[in-house]
Amino acid sequence: MNDARHASSGAAPRTLLDPTAERSPARRERVPRLDGLDGKTVGLLDIAKPRGDIFLDRLEARLRERGAEVNRYRKPTFTKPAPADLRHEIAVQCDAVVEALAD
Repeated sequence: MNDARHASSGAAPRTLLDPTAERSPARRERVPRLDGLDGKTVGLLDIAKPRGDIFLDRLEARLRERGAEVNRYRKPTFTKPAPADLRHEIAVQCDAVVEALAD
């Protein structure tokens, strides 16, 4: 996906890949970046893989240092997508989300 914001900043265009449903790729517009973290709520989603919580603990501390509120979430298992109710909860409560992958 080419993004004019990157072209004007001199950064190379980026291609984002979604690993799901590769047979019928969906094109989605990127949401705008946050203008900052102060007063924003960032969701941290632990997908239940080993050591993901360690990464998120450190990330939470760094985000809080920068003025963000942090909500933590956890998937029941890494082998399946997050349940719809969990995805909805994150979407209505957070301005941004980070999904932790680790092993």
